[in-house]
Amino acid sequence: MIRIGIILGSTRPHRNGEQVATWVHDTASRRTDAEFELIDLRDHPLPHLDEPPGAMHGHHQHAHTRAWAAKIASFDGFVMVTPEYNHSTSGVLKNALDHLYAEWNNKAAGFVSYGVVGGARAAEQLRLICGALQMADVSQQVTLSLMTEFENYTTLKPADHSATALDTLLDQIVTWSTALAPLRAASEAAA
Repeated sequence: MIRIGIILGSTRPHRNGEQVATWVHDTASRRTDAEFELIDLRDHPLPHLDEPPGAMHGHHQHAHTRAWAAKIASFDGFVMVTPEYNHSTSGVLKNALDHLYAEWNNKAAGFVSYGVVGGARAAEQLRLICGALQMADVSQQVTLSLMTEFENYTTLKPADHSATALDTLLDQIVTWSTALAPLRAASEAAA
């Protein structure tokens, strides 16, 4: 069965992302076409790019990187829940992506973002990053505005159109993760 990781890309205190990631996970968990697991970056503290040979070479020297690599390698696709900070994604999510390379290859990626304008700019930057990691990003994304979908900027109250967009995003993630399986298998056989 296809496995999809839902990455919570914020580690800030009092983060809104926890509610968003829980909403995504709860919605996804009702499906029967894939397994979904929530991955909180708080549980995977990664120093800033501390691997001497670099991620592309795949020679992970530190235990925290090896553990992160094993976690990511176990999934077929990802939904990244990202805040928008200064027109971009969070530094902790970018660092988590940059720590690895091959473990991301030939996997699907989708984005659920939140911020004053829904986090759309953060998701667009993640599309570029995922492309460099040889990931296939799905077209549907969910953008949650702090102004309209969070009560008092803190309590998530997703609109009906956001729930519909999330269902479509999950459909696309499962479809693309399944379609990319032969590429992942070929890469593993060649390794």
